Amino acid sequence: MAAITPSAGGSLNATPAPAKQTLSSNYLSFTGGSNDWSQQYLPDLYEQEVEVFGNRSVASFVRMVGAEMPMTADQVIWSEQGRLHLHYKGAAVANTGVITIASSGTHAVRVGQTIVLSDNTTSPTVIKAYISAIASDNTTMTAIPYTGGATVGAVSGFVTTDDDGTATCDLFVYGSEFKKGTSGMTGAVTPSFASLSNKPIIIKDKYEVSGSDASQIGWVEVTGENGQSGYLWYLKAEGDTRTRFEDNLEMAMIEGELAAAAGGVDSQLGTAGAEATAGTEGLFAAITARGHVTTGIAGTSPTDDLGSFDNILKKFDSQGAIEENMLFINREVSLAIDDMLATQNSYGAGGTSYGVFSNSEDMALNLGFSGFRRGSYDFYKTDWKYLNDASTRGIIENDIRGVVVPAGTSTVYDQTLGKNIKRPFLHVRYRASQADDRKMKSWTTGSVGGNITSDLDAMEVHYLSERCLITQGANNFMLLTS
Repeated sequence: MAAITPSAGGSLNATPAPAKQTLSSNYLSFTGGSNDWSQQYLPDLYEQEVEVFGNRSVASFVRMVGAEMPMTADQVIWSEQGRLHLHYKGAAVANTGVITIASSGTHAVRVGQTIVLSDNTTSPTVIKAYISAIASDNTTMTAIPYTGGATVGAVSGFVTTDDDGTATCDLFVYGSEFKKGTSGMTGAVTPSFASLSNKPIIIKDKYEVSGSDASQIGWVEVTGENGQSGYLWYLKAEGDTRTRFEDNLEMAMIEGELAAAAGGVDSQLGTAGAEATAGTEGLFAAITARGHVTTGIAGTSPTDDLGSFDNILKKFDSQGAIEENMLFINREVSLAIDDMLATQNSYGAGGTSYGVFSNSEDMALNLGFSGFRRGSYDFYKTDWKYLNDASTRGIIENDIRGVVVPAGTSTVYDQTLGKNIKRPFLHVRYRASQADDRKMKSWTTGSVGGNITSDLDAMEVHYLSERCLITQGANNFMLLTS
């Protein structure tokens, strides 16, 4: 009889035995290698995932404060009103009364107009003056004080340092005065044209699963923010990808930056060496460039915090003075505001009154505020999850802590429509036409999932959007930093 060669693995007794007997090589071992006898028992499985992070999405900010509107161009252009009254800061004043506009700039003040002039010191001396002469290049003007004397330098207490005009002053026009029987005003003032623009960016993402993986049934029941459920794991992966993409759409509108010329990004995504041909201006960039940045709120004591708010009110008074404002802030600032307001409303031992008439003895003490009024302004606060989440802005300490957003709409001139229109201060413009809507596109390719478009043994889910954020009236916004 021919010999039988044992199998390479040696897991079975492939050699004939001369006698009936029980050999260890005839059985699978559950005590060696990765096997164990305990595997014969079915474990007690929790089929559903434990949601340890709650709702993981950080989107909602833009949807809460703005709107979304279609566009059909590569650029959005709008214009914003300038100041109505003539004013100049940091001009140089000589003892002779000659006022030089800062940085050799030109001015629109005319002969015969009257100005209020301050020497811009800690305890300023303020005088009223008459404009007697204007230089031909409109860079200087000569002011004669009403308080007496032919020159500004003759006014007691007014600081001009010396005749070379190294001191600075602030001034604004308040009226004019002419002799009887004289000609009218010489020259005219033309409003300055402030044109602003932003460009959309294309945002993409993709999810892919092979045909084999799409057919596998898992023991974990899928749940997700988009309502997906079942025992197919790829449903969860696709749902998470979609949720992440939707969050990215909002985060790109908040964090976006326009690429500088010769900065590297311009050669990759735009026109090499050209300014602002790549990227887009997000909310933070717009406020930093045209709005206000303050260390503001959340000082070391509630009193300091109230003083910070008073400084904010003064700044708003000099801008649009919009009465209702929303505070989107992180946890640190939110708690500081609660403590500040509680101190202002305290009574009894320890100052534990957070809303006197709501906190009865039969209810839990409410230690938070949703809003307050200071001066003529209303502030409504809400925690901004984007600033608290440890996987987004919450990972960066001592940076942006909140933003003050005005409520309501602004009136601007729309270049495309050729008329004044009302728009929310913040709104998203997305590319759309009758041919294609790119607000939020999603499509499937491959040969898995019933949609056969190629011979690829996989399902690819694609996501695309083209959009930009328009921040109008950024001078009414405020960024709170550390």
